[in-house]
Amino acid sequence: MWPPVAGEQRPMMHLDVQVGDLDDAVAEAVALGATLAQDQPQPDVRVLLDPAGHPFCLVRDDG
Repeated sequence: MWPPVAGEQRPMMHLDVQVGDLDDAVAEAVALGATLAQDQPQPDVRVLLDPAGHPFCLVRDDG
């Protein structure tokens, strides 16, 4: 569940994917069935939910 809720089960695994262009990667993920999470805690990271509701992050790779 994103964001975590006190008393609820926490995610067992978290997936971060580094991307060169954050906006393009988000658009591609959404086109493939992901949804953008309402809570976005960092400017260089986008939290998305897969079709089953599991969170994953796209992280801008500045290097």
